[in-house]
Amino acid sequence: MLFYVGIGVLDSLHFHPRIEPLAEVGSPAATVNEADAVTGPDGKTTPDEQGTDASGSQRSAEQAQEITQAKDTISAAEPGASAPTYSTQIISVLDLLLSGLRERQEKTFSAPFATHLFVKEAIEQPDGSVVRAYPRLEHGGAHLEDPSQRSFDLLFRGLFGAIKGLMVWTAIMAGLIALLGWRRRQSFNDTATALWRGETAVPWRVVLITLAIMLVLSFTAAELGAKYHILGTDKVGEDVFYQSLKSIRTGLVIGTLTTLVMLPAAILLGIMAGYLGGRTDDVIQYLYTTLNSIPGVLLIAAAILMLQVYMTNNADQFESLVERADLRLLFLCIILGVTSWTGLCRLLRGESLKLREVDYVQAARALGVRHSTVIARHILPNVLHIVMITVVLDFSGLVLAEAVLSYVNIGVDPTMNSWGNMINSARLELARDPIVWWSLAAAFLFMFTLVLAANLLADVVRDAFDPRLRSAS
Repeated sequence: MLFYVGIGVLDSLHFHPRIEPLAEVGSPAATVNEADAVTGPDGKTTPDEQGTDASGSQRSAEQAQEITQAKDTISAAEPGASAPTYSTQIISVLDLLLSGLRERQEKTFSAPFATHLFVKEAIEQPDGSVVRAYPRLEHGGAHLEDPSQRSFDLLFRGLFGAIKGLMVWTAIMAGLIALLGWRRRQSFNDTATALWRGETAVPWRVVLITLAIMLVLSFTAAELGAKYHILGTDKVGEDVFYQSLKSIRTGLVIGTLTTLVMLPAAILLGIMAGYLGGRTDDVIQYLYTTLNSIPGVLLIAAAILMLQVYMTNNADQFESLVERADLRLLFLCIILGVTSWTGLCRLLRGESLKLREVDYVQAARALGVRHSTVIARHILPNVLHIVMITVVLDFSGLVLAEAVLSYVNIGVDPTMNSWGNMINSARLELARDPIVWWSLAAAFLFMFTLVLAANLLADVVRDAFDPRLRSAS
């Protein structure tokens, strides 16, 4: 889960890249001086040029005009000569780190770890004949003189990346053991033995095993991705592995931001309805029952279409496509949050109805404790495990809902990288023979691992927040 969060944070830090100045052939001052030597300070030709023909005079006049423009340009640039120039393109820190994957584009489809295109093309032979064959990729496996050496090269690079990952993991493990031993005032061997036996308060053994797996996979992917397209390329030749990594931010933003939008309303209204009862319960029940009766997909489609019309009519308010895409993503999160809080609210209402009848809550109310204090100290801690389970289930459902909504063109902006857009662009290629499967498989793999990591994290957090389990242990 930390891997996905780290990728999402790096992809959220955007900036305008700085444009490096081009190498100049000669300094502007030298150019001006050379031209002044030809034309003279008053714009007339020097004695050396007075004997030239008419064409020479015409060239001198043109040079004088060019020098005048050069002087104006230099004088205008002098006040801000030291100011840096930035591109209008917006990239993220992740784009900067993955510049190799971002810039290495092919013509069209290529399979994972392939050295040739997936589609045959007409290739002209040295003797002038034309044959249809699979051409070599420009970047994937281009370092191989003989494509038949691909298997050996993949094995060598994979093992080399795994060894680098294990070396980094060994250094981290040694540093952790040394730090724990220093804090406990134990020897290095005793601390290492206690750690691997699971005798520490924090499960460092599980942490180190997970870290080893992630480091080995990351370094192996980095080593192979430097020379191959490890998940192939799409229709326009863009690396599918790069698209999958860029789509992590979209999935995390939709899952996290939508949860933050719906969580306060669900907790507050659910507990109030169950604890206070009466007319408050009736009003809240009527509210979420009415909202549940509205088809969610139609509401989302109507909101996205209204936003699209607004952005079209006010295009001057958006400086780049990134701002338009981010606004649409934010609006989609708000709409999903407004339509997804009713389920958790209903669960919390039922649990609060049960908790308000227990003895310690009745005793607190009989002693005159305020309702807010009773809710904060007795009701809320006993419903947090329900909140955690529902939040993670909703998070997983929202990540999958983004794929479905993008599939029907009412999700995120088509220019934004997302797993839904990857599936939508790959659906037409499923009918090809042979089938283009890697875009769909990559989106499925990354969604599956993200949802699985979120569910495992929720199980641990639920056990930590559930007071019944804490008292039993």
